[in-house]
Amino acid sequence: MGIDFTANDRPTLGVEWEMALVDRASRDLACAAPEVLEAVDRDASSTGPRIQKELLLNTLELVTGICDTAGEAVADLAGSITAIRHVTDPMGLELVSSGTHPFAQWDVQQVTENPRYAELIERTQFWGRQMLIWGVHVHVGISSVHKVLPILNSMLNYYPHLQALSASSPYWGGKDTGYASNRAQMFQQLPTAGLPFQFDRWSEFESYVDDMLVTGVIDGLSDVRWDIRPSPRLGTIEVRVCDGVPSLNELAALVALTHCLVVHLDDRLEAGETLPTMPPWHVQENKWRAARYGLNAEIILDARGRERLVTDDLEELLNRLEPVAARLGCADELALVQRIPRTGASYQRQRAAAAAATEEPLAAVVDSLVAELRAPLG
Repeated sequence: MGIDFTANDRPTLGVEWEMALVDRASRDLACAAPEVLEAVDRDASSTGPRIQKELLLNTLELVTGICDTAGEAVADLAGSITAIRHVTDPMGLELVSSGTHPFAQWDVQQVTENPRYAELIERTQFWGRQMLIWGVHVHVGISSVHKVLPILNSMLNYYPHLQALSASSPYWGGKDTGYASNRAQMFQQLPTAGLPFQFDRWSEFESYVDDMLVTGVIDGLSDVRWDIRPSPRLGTIEVRVCDGVPSLNELAALVALTHCLVVHLDDRLEAGETLPTMPPWHVQENKWRAARYGLNAEIILDARGRERLVTDDLEELLNRLEPVAARLGCADELALVQRIPRTGASYQRQRAAAAAATEEPLAAVVDSLVAELRAPLG
């Protein structure tokens, strides 16, 4: 089948931010999304707010419009949060965003009534029911279909950087999993989820999608749930690596980093370069190391197998991206990336909150997540 790609004339930016509703008293998840969605004032701001339902009734997805800068995207999402809180505050509900909830039980969560979600659960059964996870998706506009796969393949070299910085799911069902991102390991259990295939030509991607449709693996293109995937209708590359991000500052940092990385690779293509890639087994190992060890991961840098601490490589990467950030108007947001290793990634802060609590340590983790999302940008 042919898949048309709607090219963008500039590197546009769009963000989808998943977050959970929690009961203020119990700190457990609250299946209240339908009531919140019905009550939110859609005219509360000039941008919407754009809020969508998700697989589970405890989840809201906040979506930006088409933006040009990280600052614009984050301001859009902050406006949506304000509109939601006009509804949730009187209901005794709080918002949190992290890869997982520290103690909620998956088997009591309610699924949103939707034929697509019903089919997903029917097909995937035990693993589908356990998808009690949240993430951030960043879309970056691409000017030509011929650039999509080279950029996608090269972006996999930076997978562990994004995963380690955003890792926020150390707990699952009341237990410490030992992972920085348990979400990364769980989501890949779904059919067509996980790391993308590294196709060289768009025709190969079209053949893959056709095979998946013919054999009934997918019903549509959106069922290809890769961690980084093309979004042909929007004309973007969609980066879905990051765990749910607990604060506006971290969101701004990771959106800016993603934007800069994609545009940096686009610039190199325009300059006639062949973009660097790594063998799939190195990419797979890097994903596991970043999920397991977070900011302490020793990552594989290239096809030659050279290794380095992810935070050491990150420092040089940020220096290389500074000119791109200046051009994209996100220098301040990109600079926020450096805060994360200094203050600790979310998985580290969550464990510290639990260790410091004198009672109900996992409730204290939820309280810390609530407070972080309420903190102002800056």
